[in-house]
Amino acid sequence: MRRAVLALAIVLFGGTALAVQPDERLADPALEARARAISGELRCLVCQNQSIDDSDAPLARDLRVLVRERLEAGDSDAGVKQYLVDRYGEFVLLKPSLSASNLLLWAAPFVALLAGLLLVFRFYGGRKPVSEPRLSEEEERALARALRKNDRG
Repeated sequence: MRRAVLALAIVLFGGTALAVQPDERLADPALEARARAISGELRCLVCQNQSIDDSDAPLARDLRVLVRERLEAGDSDAGVKQYLVDRYGEFVLLKPSLSASNLLLWAAPFVALLAGLLLVFRFYGGRKPVSEPRLSEEEERALARALRKNDRG
């Protein structure tokens, strides 16, 4: 029964459980929980779409170890993140903060959407529907005569 539970745990949580190696884990469960929480918020600089907590890349391992070293040295959670941001830039954060330096990054999707809407409105909104020119009365009579002649003949 114990093996079945262990196998199920590996299948369900294998991706995240196998990334953090046993030799990385801290003895203090509270510090380890803080380290895991911080690691979940930091981007793997190799994978770029995973947190360092989920990544098996050697650089992610180095960052996980560094996070644990900073926590053991007494840094706060914010202090650990700031240390890594100072060293690697805001790119290391999975959710970068809103600041003047990355305002364009946050605003770009909205600016692009607005520009697209303006282009669509300008292209389609300014056009008048094309209408067919009307025939004069004389042309309508000539057309009617031609149609009657064609029906007879």
